[in-house]
Amino acid sequence: MKPRHEELARRLREAYTAGAVPPMRDGLDPLDAVGAYAVQEINTRFWQAAGRRIVGRKAGLTAKAVQAQLGVDQPDFGVLFDDMRIADGDRLDPTKCLQPKAEAEIAFVLSADLPDVTTTPEQVAAAVATVHAAIEIVDSRIAEWKIAFADTVADNGSSAYFVLAQRGLPLFGLDLERAGMEMRINGVVVSTGMGAAALGNPLNAAAWLARTLAERGEPLKAGDVLLAGALGPMVALKPEDHVEITVAGIGGCSFTYKGA
Repeated sequence: MKPRHEELARRLREAYTAGAVPPMRDGLDPLDAVGAYAVQEINTRFWQAAGRRIVGRKAGLTAKAVQAQLGVDQPDFGVLFDDMRIADGDRLDPTKCLQPKAEAEIAFVLSADLPDVTTTPEQVAAAVATVHAAIEIVDSRIAEWKIAFADTVADNGSSAYFVLAQRGLPLFGLDLERAGMEMRINGVVVSTGMGAAALGNPLNAAAWLARTLAERGEPLKAGDVLLAGALGPMVALKPEDHVEITVAGIGGCSFTYKGA
């Protein structure tokens, strides 16, 4: 790793507690995927050494409109750690976030490894144990969310926390592509969408993620949680907000953005 990548990784780690930092133009070109993933990897290994356990991955930038906004033609990914999971219906303390936003997703829990660099959506489907409605709470360590592709990748996909519906369903018979989503904050609908927003079908996003990680020698494993991308616009959070989503045919989940 380049010394500059180590410095950028440290800057991002410190931002979690010291506050958001400016975009990293002094060390990463806006579209420098190789450098950005190198920074992400440094922090992943740092946190693993500190005792955090990887429980899955998230796919981001799965909507074509968002890709166009950042000038890229592919999604990105980040790591999910065990301490990022919030129980369905539980609370998230606002002191643990900087500038969080919530987005509704479809998540998979895997029953088999996906080691093939040519993994297809059909192979992903065969490896899915359960399908869950999910909420991802994204949070940028970059000030005012002024992110380029390299910023969000280096910043672990702008990840923070996630909620899985307590009850998961088998994949068979579910229409993921046409599953309608509704997100409500304090009872008011704030975001709508559908499964097709995630690369046409969440299984497509999952297959991209499986192939990408296999190529990196870090394949998805049985038991992993896989967040397949936003189904609709993300919404900024304020203290005391109660967030609830429903995904047609799949279920729902919720959390409250307040302290204990």
